[in-house]
Amino acid sequence: MILIENILLEEEITETSFSCDLNKCKGACCTFPGKYGAPLKDDEINMLYDNFDNAKQFLSKKSLDYIDKHGFYEGSKENYSTMCIDKKDCVFVYYENSVAKCAIEKAYNLGLSSFRKPISCHLFPIRVSSSGRNYLYFQNIPECKPALKKGRSEKVELVNFSKDALIRAYGEKWYNCISKYVNEDGKHKSLSFMYGAVNETVA
Repeated sequence: MILIENILLEEEITETSFSCDLNKCKGACCTFPGKYGAPLKDDEINMLYDNFDNAKQFLSKKSLDYIDKHGFYEGSKENYSTMCIDKKDCVFVYYENSVAKCAIEKAYNLGLSSFRKPISCHLFPIRVSSSGRNYLYFQNIPECKPALKKGRSEKVELVNFSKDALIRAYGEKWYNCISKYVNEDGKHKSLSFMYGAVNETVA
């Protein structure tokens, strides 16, 4: 394990090369079969409400009808998630050339929304498990094999690929620390020397 400030990380996060290949995976992370959709933070519920009108223009009638009938989220405080249609597609999914994409993010990219997407989606394939302190781990799934191959081929580290999401979640100072850990030669010794007590490798 690696400890940076109060965040624990699996070593696998720092050792994995990764770069999404949408032409191969078809946006599988937005369409996983299962009972629940993307985890939502409590304050993201209002953000989704505030930005939904700007995103709904990209959704299919089926998705809009489902949201109208069931809403776009379920769960309870500290345990919310997006709704899924037929236990598969997230309600915010739209398709572009057979690739599943996020209507919320499209609105954001077009300057129509102030909310990019849930942080759990932005961080993926890095996952957050909260049990006393934040704990980050890499979720290695078969659908992401093309991303692993592309990452190795293009020499893109997972930490670098996830830069924007990690900064959004934990701040630029924290990201710079983990980036140095991954990218510098002799990273274990260098990290301990540069950041002292706030950053350490733990068993």
